[in-house]
Amino acid sequence: MNFFSSPSDVLERLAETGYLADTATATAVFLADRLGKPLLIEGPAGVGKTELARAVSQTAGAELVRLQCYEGVDEARALYEWNHAKQILRIQAAHENSWEDTRDDVFSEEFLLTRPLLTAIRRTDPTVLLIDETDKADIEFEGLLLEVLSDFAVTVPELGTIEATRRPFTVLTSNATRELSEALKRRCLFLHMDYPDPVRERKILAARVPELPDKFAEKIVDVITALRGMQLKKAPSVAETIDWARTLLALGESKMNDDAVRTTLGVILKHQVDQQRALVELRLN
Repeated sequence: MNFFSSPSDVLERLAETGYLADTATATAVFLADRLGKPLLIEGPAGVGKTELARAVSQTAGAELVRLQCYEGVDEARALYEWNHAKQILRIQAAHENSWEDTRDDVFSEEFLLTRPLLTAIRRTDPTVLLIDETDKADIEFEGLLLEVLSDFAVTVPELGTIEATRRPFTVLTSNATRELSEALKRRCLFLHMDYPDPVRERKILAARVPELPDKFAEKIVDVITALRGMQLKKAPSVAETIDWARTLLALGESKMNDDAVRTTLGVILKHQVDQQRALVELRLN
């Protein structure tokens, strides 16, 4: 059973959650849903990749299962591991039984600790599986993802092969800090997501900060757009644009002025060198 009936259905229903997608994003989500293929979303940090997965789960009434990738993430953190402490207690309690009987007991469902990938595969209810920041994992980890995403099945030697009865809607995100393998990309549909254009970012602000006056929102987006055009270590994300708008309102500001920008730069720029560059290029120092 599919979540969406058309790309326009995706647009409308995501908008109900406050996520304003463009046509390319809505089409990619629709095709991933209809074809049952993972969706790989690549782009700068803070453009809404992770938030898209959350919005899909919300609008579809599906459980969101998230695997946060990092250097060193392995099978035990991604798939499953055994509850060794509980196994040892059971073995000690069953010292009079044969090892064959005890082994079958301790390597059973009772002692299996499922991690995100296996949890998503075993669910029978609607599920969105988010594999977040895939590029932060070691390249060897991609081999595990290839195996899982090919058939949505996992083999636990002691229990056999566990296959998905209902494939999760799967989203992989990447900040492009390293190139993902071609083999992994072939398993997925691909979407490049960039910062929204000023018109769409103003619409996002209107949806997320409805009390913000239109003219004020326009000035905020103008400054954000200018900052993204600078050579910064980290450009402001959409979430930071929203935070900045809320910050300015909380301070009682009703229009953009140099003092307000200067004193609140830390909300949108998290590196001192970026703040110094912004002060110079915006002529605020």
